[in-house]
Amino acid sequence: MTGARKVVTDTSDFFSIDSGDELVIGERRYEILGHAKELRFGIEDPKFWVKRAIDLDTGERKIIKLAYFESFDITVGGVKIRCFRDPAKEGKVLELVRGNRLFMQGEVFYDEKENNIRVLDIVHGPSFMDYIGSLYMPYDVYYREHLPGILKKLLKSFDAIHMLHTKGFRHGDIRNDHLIVDRESGNFVWIDFDYDFEATENRFGLDVFGIGNIICYAVGKGFHTYYMIKNDRFTYGDLIDRVTPDDFSLLDQGRLINLAKLYPQIPEMLNSILMFFSTGATVYYETVDEVIEDLRWFLDNLPPV
Repeated sequence: MTGARKVVTDTSDFFSIDSGDELVIGERRYEILGHAKELRFGIEDPKFWVKRAIDLDTGERKIIKLAYFESFDITVGGVKIRCFRDPAKEGKVLELVRGNRLFMQGEVFYDEKENNIRVLDIVHGPSFMDYIGSLYMPYDVYYREHLPGILKKLLKSFDAIHMLHTKGFRHGDIRNDHLIVDRESGNFVWIDFDYDFEATENRFGLDVFGIGNIICYAVGKGFHTYYMIKNDRFTYGDLIDRVTPDDFSLLDQGRLINLAKLYPQIPEMLNSILMFFSTGATVYYETVDEVIEDLRWFLDNLPPV
């Protein structure tokens, strides 16, 4: 005989909630299938506060995020920024974007101890990181046949972040694995809004730099680091002899941002957008709509194929 299923109504100790447990929130019942994992630096990093689950009444699979708090400081361009998890903020964003298919969808509940619980619909498809990584072709072909369409879809997703900012919210953790290429709609969909940050210089600054990273990843067909450039002369030729510290990202000083030095077919207007995010920049984008304006101008002035 098997033991009775453990019923959970208090999620305070999320480490103790495991596969086979039944989570009851009000009238909703979910069977826990396991916890989520995130691939970081080639290693699977378990996220014990994020559970994979199935709705026992509808059979739908869900992601359930339990209340978890952490904070840390980062420094960008000599400016210290405090980053922290805020489950309540993610819940407010979910309410704001309900029905907007450029964002993940979900509902907010509270357990018997008033812990914030977000029950999320799964966005089916690869991350933007994996999607770009799956495009095996010469860069010339990628640039001509794929990049313009990718940038147009990114514009829609950047517009969605601009909307978030106009409502006073930040995404908080804009990365190329927090943007999902939805198999059903083809949209690039934002996920994971539970991070937030405090920045005295620019209250939306990290989001803006995150968008710069995504543009860099799209235009470069992946990231190119100083280590790669130095150690792979077969791919990069004499690039190591032509780059300077100013050619790298302010956010990650080992990441090439002056991509025209690697791919000379990248036009000046597009490369100049990237250079606003470089170590050598003296002027930076302050808002997402400034990035959108320049990227839209570039796309509107592309010669016909």
